[in-house]
Amino acid sequence: MNNVKTSFSIRDMENLSGIKAHTIRIWEKRYNLFSPERTDTNIRTYNLESLQKLLNVTLLYNNGYKISKIAKMGEEKIPALVNEIISEKSEKSHALNSLKLAMLNFDQSLFLKTYNGLMEEKSFTQIFNDVFIPLLNELGLLWQTNTISPAHEHFISNLIKQKIYIHTEKLQFEAPTKKDEVYVLFLPENEIHELGLLYVNYQLALHGYKTIYLGQTMPIESLEDLLKYYTNIRFVSYFTVSPTKDEIDDYFDRFNEVLKKSPGSKLYVMGYQIQEIREEKQLGPIKIFKSINQLVDFL
Repeated sequence: MNNVKTSFSIRDMENLSGIKAHTIRIWEKRYNLFSPERTDTNIRTYNLESLQKLLNVTLLYNNGYKISKIAKMGEEKIPALVNEIISEKSEKSHALNSLKLAMLNFDQSLFLKTYNGLMEEKSFTQIFNDVFIPLLNELGLLWQTNTISPAHEHFISNLIKQKIYIHTEKLQFEAPTKKDEVYVLFLPENEIHELGLLYVNYQLALHGYKTIYLGQTMPIESLEDLLKYYTNIRFVSYFTVSPTKDEIDDYFDRFNEVLKKSPGSKLYVMGYQIQEIREEKQLGPIKIFKSINQLVDFL
C-alpha cells in the first residue's frame, strides 16, 4: 500500500511554502493559480501537484516576479523558468523545496539528486550550514503542526546522517594532525538526538583532531573509563531533551566530579537544553556553546 501523503490542507501549504494561507487564498481566487478540492464540510484540500506548483511560484515570487505575471504563464513554463533562474541567490530555496518534497514522498532518489547537484558547487560544510540546518530547523514546526509525521522526520534525518558518516569516514583514513587533545563525543542518558553531534564529530575530524564517538545515552560513570587511557580530554555533548531543566544542575555537578580526576580535561556542551542553565551556576571546566559554528570557531 502506498501511504505517501498526497493531500494537503491550506495550513500545510502555508507551513511548507512560507506563504500565508490568506495570500494563497487570494492567489487562488484572483489568479486561478490553484484548483483545490473541497471536503464534505467545504474545507480546501490540495494535491501534490498543487504543492509543487506553489513551491515553484514562491521561488519566482521571491525572485522579483509579479504574481500577476506568474499566473499568466503556462503550466510547463513555471518549472522551466525556475530551472533557468536557479543561481547562487536562489539555489538554497530551490534545494530546500526539493528536499521537502523528497521528505514528503519518502523519495530517496530526489534527495540524492538534489544533494549531488549541491555537491557540484559547494563543500559539505556549506551544504550543511546553508541547506541542512535551515531544513532541520523547519522540521520542528512542520512536525508540531502535523504537516509531517515522525516518519517523515526520521526519513530525512537518516539520509542526512548517512552523508555525515560518509564524509567523516573519508577524513578518518588520515591520521589526526593535532594530537594534544582527544575529543570524546557522547549524548547523556535518555538522549537519542545525535544528528548535531555527528556533525560536530565531522568538523573535529576536518580540523585534524582525534575523536572518539560514543553516541547515544551514555552514563557519566561509563565516561570515566576514558580517563584511564587519555589525559587532556575534551568531552563534547549535545543536550536536546536531556538532561531536563530539573536535572541539569545535578548533571553538571556529577560531571565536575569526574573532571576533577583529570585536571586538564573539560566538557563542551551545546543544544536546546542549555537555555535551562542558571546564570549564577558555577560551571568550572564546563564550557557552553550556543551553536556548532561557535564551537568550530573556538577550535
